[in-house]
Amino acid sequence: MLTGKIAIITGAGAGIGKATAQLFAQKGATVYAVDIKGLDWVSSLDSADSNIIAKELDICDFAAVKNLVMEIKKEHGHIDVLANIAGLISYELMPMINYEFFRKMLEVNVIALIHLMSLVSRIMTRQHSGSIINMASMVGEKGAKGQLSYSASKGAVIAATKSAAKELAEHKIRINAIAPGMVGSERFKTVLAEKFAQKINDVPFGRLAEPEEVANLCLFLASDQSSYITGQIIGIDGGAII
Repeated sequence: MLTGKIAIITGAGAGIGKATAQLFAQKGATVYAVDIKGLDWVSSLDSADSNIIAKELDICDFAAVKNLVMEIKKEHGHIDVLANIAGLISYELMPMINYEFFRKMLEVNVIALIHLMSLVSRIMTRQHSGSIINMASMVGEKGAKGQLSYSASKGAVIAATKSAAKELAEHKIRINAIAPGMVGSERFKTVLAEKFAQKINDVPFGRLAEPEEVANLCLFLASDQSSYITGQIIGIDGGAII
């Protein structure tokens, strides 16, 4: 489905990002797996067969991100997919918001995401094609008690996705967002057991999503099978938002 395509995936150290990088590579893409840490799993792959390139960097470092994009453009001449999966998350009631962390979360979840969209879209505009996938959240659409700051950041991702889709549609660049519910990453399973054990009762499917299930949706949006879809916020939550 992705043979010959060049993809950048942020947040590829674990969870959804790692699952997406692995799936894209299996489907033929050359994948640049980006994270600030946690990319040791790439080096364990058979270098003769792997088409995943690990890039450890901070996506909030604008100079490093620009250098990476220019490096990829110079090496391959095109960038076909950007999956903005990196993100921070918080759980606290409004009076307990840590504003220093909130600012950092906005920098990672929103500002760095928009910066990457801007850089990559310049290349996609010249080639008159491309797919950008942003990771939003169900709470960015419906809100969540105890997650005001995180909800606000993901609401911004949704707004940015819709605006960018309108701006870049004339260049045949598709921009969509995925809004997961609760996903069974190792990080979230720990938080679920500590704070939200009862929340599983709100999911009609009765279980958490697997990272691979979200990766499958990323694959659809990255591929030509979604060639007429842009500006959409697609939920994957086991029916929780119904």
